[in-house]
Amino acid sequence: MTTWLIVGLGNPGETYAQTRHNVGFFVAENLATRTGSKWKAHKARADVAETHLAGQRVVLAKPRSYMNESGGPVSALVGYYKVDLENVIVIHDELDIEFGALRLKLGGGDNGHNGLKSIRQSTGSGDFLRVRFGIGRPPGRMDPAAFVLKPFASSERKDVEVLVDRAADAVEALMADGLEAAQNTFNARD
Repeated sequence: MTTWLIVGLGNPGETYAQTRHNVGFFVAENLATRTGSKWKAHKARADVAETHLAGQRVVLAKPRSYMNESGGPVSALVGYYKVDLENVIVIHDELDIEFGALRLKLGGGDNGHNGLKSIRQSTGSGDFLRVRFGIGRPPGRMDPAAFVLKPFASSERKDVEVLVDRAADAVEALMADGLEAAQNTFNARD
């Protein structure tokens, strides 16, 4: 049976718990809740939940490192669970996509995202599936690095739960239906 590794990117600790940069964690937690899975510490410096999703074996993961060091835990989990890179799905925030929009893709550049850059360096490839969760650009001249570490605005918070649920649906669709079909469903604007 194929094993999938689904990695939600974020930063550990209460300071970052509700920030835009942690939407990957939100989606991974949603998937764990859906499957009734419990998180446990793994020696790869990540919290993992082993479960089944879309009829397949899945390891959900949240690295316990900071975002810019996510590659080490991801690479270690790929090796430990013997997961092919084509069966890795990374869920992350994306500044260049409007708030609430999703974009699914395979590979590509890191677009300045330090978590993706770290994963690419540690695994030796960027050829993994991505669920890009749009958080939009910062207002005015705010530094993008400061923006991603801020909580969602109150006007956005009411929508975040629904958007996280939709991103979790997109992960399941990637596994069940493949990239092209999932893109046709989730990359379109409602």
